[in-house]
Amino acid sequence: MNMNSENAYELFREGKKHARENDHLKAIMLFEKAIVIEPEKGSIREAIATSYFNCGLYSAAKKNFQKAVSIDAANDFAHYGLGLCLVKEGKIKTAMGHFKIAAAMKPLNETYRNAVKRYNRIFEILHKKLPRQEEGQ
Repeated sequence: MNMNSENAYELFREGKKHARENDHLKAIMLFEKAIVIEPEKGSIREAIATSYFNCGLYSAAKKNFQKAVSIDAANDFAHYGLGLCLVKEGKIKTAMGHFKIAAAMKPLNETYRNAVKRYNRIFEILHKKLPRQEEGQ
């Protein structure tokens, strides 16, 4: 098999088809092959990150969303996905930064706006000072 961009695209297309059918493990296998050919292709990194996330493999998803953002800082969905991965790690404040970037890039995207609102409320709740309980209560 000739390892070129055309083959990477075919692997990517086939992977996207499997991802749409919720066969994320098969999609991941195809995306991994495409990454060997085109390691700096943000669309492939975003797609594999999404499939990893949908399989509950958040560390691998985070790594690939980070790579997608480093390849293209204007990738709004990669920022959103990276934010979701950071939430899974309990890093809500850092996640908020990525949700806000995604929402600023696509202000009409309700999913991004809702993530900012939802996690901002959670962050505020988690960081409120709890009243001290009296001794003996």
